[in-house]
Order: sequence, then structure tokens, then C-alpha cells
Amino acid sequence: MENTENLSASRLADAWAQLQAHAQSGTPLQADAYRLAFADPEFLLRRETRGMRMQLEMLKPDLEQQELGIENTIVVFGSARFVSPESAEQALQQARSRGDAQALAAAQRQLDHSLYYDQARQFARLVARYSRDCVAQRRLYICTGGGPGIMEAANRGAHDEGMPNVGLNIALPHEQGANPYITPSLNFKFHYFAMRKMHFMMRAKALVAFPGGYGTLDELFEVLTLVQTRKAKPVPILLYGSRYWKSLLNFDALLEAGAISPEDLDLFRYVDEPEAAWQWIKDFYKL
Repeated sequence: MENTENLSASRLADAWAQLQAHAQSGTPLQADAYRLAFADPEFLLRRETRGMRMQLEMLKPDLEQQELGIENTIVVFGSARFVSPESAEQALQQARSRGDAQALAAAQRQLDHSLYYDQARQFARLVARYSRDCVAQRRLYICTGGGPGIMEAANRGAHDEGMPNVGLNIALPHEQGANPYITPSLNFKFHYFAMRKMHFMMRAKALVAFPGGYGTLDELFEVLTLVQTRKAKPVPILLYGSRYWKSLLNFDALLEAGAISPEDLDLFRYVDEPEAAWQWIKDFYKL
């Protein structure tokens, strides 16, 4: 007689086999009160089961990373729109051949910003090279939002050195795709921004914010707030590209208005070179 564990596994397999059969045959899946609750998509996607879905988004990436030994990460934020120097140069050549002044100006801007792509890749290579050569418990893994641009660059740098790296992607209306350099078993997709940001912080030993837009600012201020309010332990928070950040954010104005305290300005540092960013992290942890 089968033991209880085998019987349970069999019933779970039967439930999912039923769903798969519907998908393969193209048969619409109708509501079915008799279907097991966890194998019932209509039930799981109800408004009332949102808490369960959030819990699953919490558990899945956490358990998968635990199993693969991912305990410490360096999180890299930055624009999804800053492309590689190779792509930027190609776009510039195409704009020149068409004689399109507007496209030429946009392509030149992309080429200028591609410097950040290249430097994010260099930074990630430094982290990965260190981690590749040290004991497992001390390894630091690159983690990004999993998309294109600066995120791709950082995942690519770790990939260059043969190191696993993490992507925490998000389902968006325009469907941001995962970049090809993320380790497949560490390529996660989220529906809830809150769960995604929680995972950024759970294993983060440092955060490096390259130039970016609304998403980068959202992630940066989330981290600053958590550390300021002591909801998270102090970690190096590095604003890469001092010219960009100082032209965009006037932290001194916040201080002068009394909206922040003087010590809040010590929560972050400006850096302008991949080596300087990595050195700051090494010094903080005495690596």
C-alpha cells in the first residue's frame, strides 16, 4: 500500500494534470467548486485571495535563493533606458545615415548615457570577481530589477565572470522582459511592487543607485527611509554619478527646511568610479 506521502503527491499531481490538460486542449477553464483550492486559478485570482498571492510572492524567491545559497547581495538600481555603448553607437550611425536631426540628438544622448551602462558592468565584474575567489559564506551576489539598461549591465558584469546573479523583475502593462544575463534559476517575476522591494532589501548588503527615473527614485527613497527610521540595518547606499544626482536632488534644501536631520546626509555617499564604489563597500565590511 502506498504511504501517505505518496498518496498526497499523487493527488497533487492529478490536480495539476487536470489544469495542464485544459491548457493543452484549449478548453476554457470553467469555475468548478470541486476543484482543489490551490489548483483553482479563478479562486486564486479573486480579490479576497490577494493576501495569499502576496505570501506566495514572498515565499517563492526566498526559498529558491536559500536553496541556492544566495544570502548576501549587492543591489544595483538604475535606468532601464540607458543602453550599451555598442547599441548606442549603432543607433547613432543609423540616425546619421537617415539625416534625422531629432533621432540624431536622441542617439547622441543615448551614447553619452551609455557610459553608465559600461560602468555598471565594470562594477558588477569587480564584485563577482571577489566573490568567485572567496569562500561561499562571504560571497556577494549582484541583484537587479531584472530588466534592460543599467539592470542588464550589472547582471551582465556578473555573468562575464561566471557568477550567479539575481533578477527581480516586475510584470508591467508594457511587459518589461528579463535581460538575458540573469542566472535562469534566479530569475524571478513579481506582480506586487511591495513584495519585489522587500526582496531587494532582505539580502542587501549594499545598494548602488545609478542614474535613473521614477522607478530608481522610488527604490532609492524606500531604502533611505528604511535605514533612516531604523527599520533596516545601515548599509552602504551609493549614488553613482555625482553630477547627475546633485543636479536632480537638493538634499541640502531638505536640511535647511528642517525636513531631515544633519546625520541623515550621512546615510549615502556619492561615487563616480566603479573601483571607488567597490572600495567603499569593502571598507565598510572590512573585506
